[in-house]
Amino acid sequence: MTSAVVPLESLLDLPAHARLLGLDLGTKTIGLALSDVERRIATPLETIQRIKFGVDAAALLKIADKHQVAGLVIGLPLNMDGSEGPRVQSTRAFVRNLSPLSDLPIVFWDERMSTLAVTRTLLDADASRAKRAAVVDKMAAAYILQGALDRLLRLVPPEDDGEAYE
Repeated sequence: MTSAVVPLESLLDLPAHARLLGLDLGTKTIGLALSDVERRIATPLETIQRIKFGVDAAALLKIADKHQVAGLVIGLPLNMDGSEGPRVQSTRAFVRNLSPLSDLPIVFWDERMSTLAVTRTLLDADASRAKRAAVVDKMAAAYILQGALDRLLRLVPPEDDGEAYE
């Protein structure tokens, strides 16, 4: 088994009704979000507490299997200027180690500002600090996945209804 990092457009070739799993990789947790079967809406799913790679990967792949996931969208934590720092290197290392364990295609998605955007939303909703801490990772994963889903929808050509327009 070897998954591959693929361009976002490759996800258009996945079987119909196959879900995507979004990941927000943190140093202490992995936030997860799941798409609907039409790949239009991302929903926060859960947060995995990081232990060590083997345990984390097994938990992640078990969840992917349970939800019949056909691909992964992983947030790539680029610096604000677009450069790659230590967190990007850590994310790429995680994916390099995960790839031999699964056939799932993996897409990187620029996650700049995702945690900030989610935190602002939670603050606007007057969520307590404890509530924010409990949900921010899976909500950031949903934010990442939703960005990729929105882009995928824009890549789908409109259906031809067979009528010619003049």
